[in-house]
Amino acid sequence: MEVIELSWWQLGLAVVLVLMLSLLAFQARLGISRSLLIATLRTVVQLALIALVLELLFSVGSLLWVGLMALVMLLLAGREVMARQKRRFSGGWAYGIGTLSMFISSFSIAVITLLVLIGPSPWYTPQYAIPLLGMLLGNTMTGVALSLDRLTEQAWQQRQVIENRLMLGQHWTQAVMPIRREAMRAGMIPSINAMAAAGIISLPGMMTGQILAGTPPALAVKYQILIMLIITLGTGLGAMLAVMAGSRRLFDARQRLRLDRLHAPVG
Repeated sequence: MEVIELSWWQLGLAVVLVLMLSLLAFQARLGISRSLLIATLRTVVQLALIALVLELLFSVGSLLWVGLMALVMLLLAGREVMARQKRRFSGGWAYGIGTLSMFISSFSIAVITLLVLIGPSPWYTPQYAIPLLGMLLGNTMTGVALSLDRLTEQAWQQRQVIENRLMLGQHWTQAVMPIRREAMRAGMIPSINAMAAAGIISLPGMMTGQILAGTPPALAVKYQILIMLIITLGTGLGAMLAVMAGSRRLFDARQRLRLDRLHAPVG
């Protein structure tokens, strides 16, 4: 089946409809019209630019350029994780914990998937490596951001409980364990919900895109199952690493709770 070509005027019409939604939100005083307009503009500009970059990258197919692209994606994802936290760690920790967690989880899972499960030749073929890493980073970014935000917010709200546990002789890991569990759970729940609803309530984006592009549904389903499983794996691993590193940062060498290492709520 031939793929139906989309013209720019059709995309422009979709943008106009979103602008109408923004106007309705403004009239209803929802306070999100500006954010909606900025998000729409960023979506159009960013995706248009990335299309040009990917076309160039696909034509070159160099490991160096694929690695540079992956590094830029990681650094930007780290910035987004930091921006989504109400109470950030001070210094470079707000950026470093999330970025390092995503690097260990997303990059390791992506490399294993490319080398063992999919096996393109070469393994860093950009048509496979970049979209795969992008989906992993995007979902892991959300999980890590939710986990760190829940960790720091709960630590602040339950600071007296934590300090009482420390005074009773508990190790810092025991004193903060309930909060760590809740934070890890918060980061993993979206991926679990997405897997539970896939195919029954919703058709995942990658599968839908492949089917619209003419890929046989059976093959699209196989890829979607693989992608959802590794996304859940990467998100879970990233959330656990971020929470473990973040919770350790909340205490000093003498096992004292150090909430002065957190900034005041942002926004």
